[in-house]
Amino acid sequence: MTPPPLRRTPLYHEHIALGARMVPFAGWEMPLQFAGIIEEHHAVRRRAGLFDISHMGRLAVDGPDAAAFLRSLCTYDVTRIAVGEGHYALVCRDDGGILDDIYVFRPAPAGGGSASGGDERFLVVVNAANAQRIGERARERLPRGARATLLDRQAETAMLALQGPEARSHLEALAPGLARGLAARHCAEIQIEGRPAFISRTGYTGEDGFEIVVPAAEGPALWRWLLERSVQPCGLGARDTLRLEAALALYGNDIDESTNPFEAGLGWTVTFDDGADFVGREALLRIREAGVGRQLVCLKALERGVMRAGCPLLHDGRTVGRLTSGGFSPTLAVSIGLGYLPPDLAAPGTELQVDVRGKLLWAQVVPRPFYKRPKAG
Repeated sequence: MTPPPLRRTPLYHEHIALGARMVPFAGWEMPLQFAGIIEEHHAVRRRAGLFDISHMGRLAVDGPDAAAFLRSLCTYDVTRIAVGEGHYALVCRDDGGILDDIYVFRPAPAGGGSASGGDERFLVVVNAANAQRIGERARERLPRGARATLLDRQAETAMLALQGPEARSHLEALAPGLARGLAARHCAEIQIEGRPAFISRTGYTGEDGFEIVVPAAEGPALWRWLLERSVQPCGLGARDTLRLEAALALYGNDIDESTNPFEAGLGWTVTFDDGADFVGREALLRIREAGVGRQLVCLKALERGVMRAGCPLLHDGRTVGRLTSGGFSPTLAVSIGLGYLPPDLAAPGTELQVDVRGKLLWAQVVPRPFYKRPKAG
């Protein structure tokens, strides 16, 4: 069977014009790199980089019952998200396996004011590979007669991520006054030259930064405007090395349907005390009570060599786990990785070996994350 053609974001021709190396990713044709992964990585850590993340799914959930409906799908109690804020959450199976990790934003109700003064509104950002199935799952679970609508806004919008220590100054030039007033994990809807834009102070790099959603037709102009300010265009390669240094889970590698929130270190995304009946609640209660048989840990190489996803982890000559993510850290100049280990081997300081294509490489469990950005001023 011939696979379906790869989808292209509204910024595809911008990437081609810059000579990007394009690769298939989650059904999309995406830029892997522009100037080079290392250069793009350092640009984000030291200055500012710009990513096209339009392949991410964007679901708008509106209506008086929107919060209650989303609560039934998500592990986190989204009713606690204040207007103008966002929160990381998970969508799980009945057995507690993770279907996707998502970010839920709560923009102001239409017409402004508090949520009690108008229809509730949410924007749910999901992983590209899971966008279709999460959308379908949500539609299937939308109760008949519920006062909530679910709209897929992916095709009609573009999404950019502006990341790095200089990101705030660039956003300030784009939207004066916004960057100073927008706290971490908060969001706002504004007008840029008379056109709507959704902006959140979030990202996937471990740096300060912003994610911006605009109408699809406006995406290329915004991309070019930021590049004209000497912001570095960045591809998926740098996005992966940056998120690995920040020890942020990658769906399909570090978390998937075979993992649960507690073993992945994501128990903080699971809310039980509100009593809500969300998908996976009973299974997750049992898992929490019984404890986990493995834990996701950070590993740093103690000698030369590059660890990769899939490499076996050995302790006293016995395989005890596998790396789920791995690579070279441009910031730390050493190989790092994420992997699952039994709880008795998961404490920082534990040393073990990584089988890198038959060569045993010594590594050590270290605190999470590998990299934490310096505090401003």
